[in-house]
Amino acid sequence: MKEFEDSFSELQGDMISICLEYVEDRADKVYVYASCEEGIISSSYFYLINNTYVEPHKINDSLNVDNERYDVSPKRQSMVLRIICEDIQKIKLLCKEYERDIPTEMKLIYDVKNGNFKAEYKYDLVYTNDDIKTADHIANEWFEEVKKITFNVT
Repeated sequence: MKEFEDSFSELQGDMISICLEYVEDRADKVYVYASCEEGIISSSYFYLINNTYVEPHKINDSLNVDNERYDVSPKRQSMVLRIICEDIQKIKLLCKEYERDIPTEMKLIYDVKNGNFKAEYKYDLVYTNDDIKTADHIANEWFEEVKKITFNVT
């Protein structure tokens, strides 16, 4: 039992790590959307940096210092997504091996400052039974939702 939990946690940790590596550990929070549904594996990620929610290609907009720039090349962004998707595939195999339900959706939130990790899972179909929505729609909706909730609270 412990092996499953440890491996599952390790793979989630790897998703967070690669996202932190992308921003050179300079983020306040990391958000990872991971989806595995009906043979489709998809992922997305975004950050809270300097009180601004930003998608990977816009992280330089959140910097207060002009001489510090992130490498936001499409190649680097693709590398992060590829690693997250590989981890999702490994989670899928791990769940099959231990005869566990495979999450169709994982929303991972890591608070860099205090080390808190939070994960939400869904096991029902999220978008493949929708005529219009894709995993990208769901990930974008989450990004907008997180931005809204935070601005209403503060």
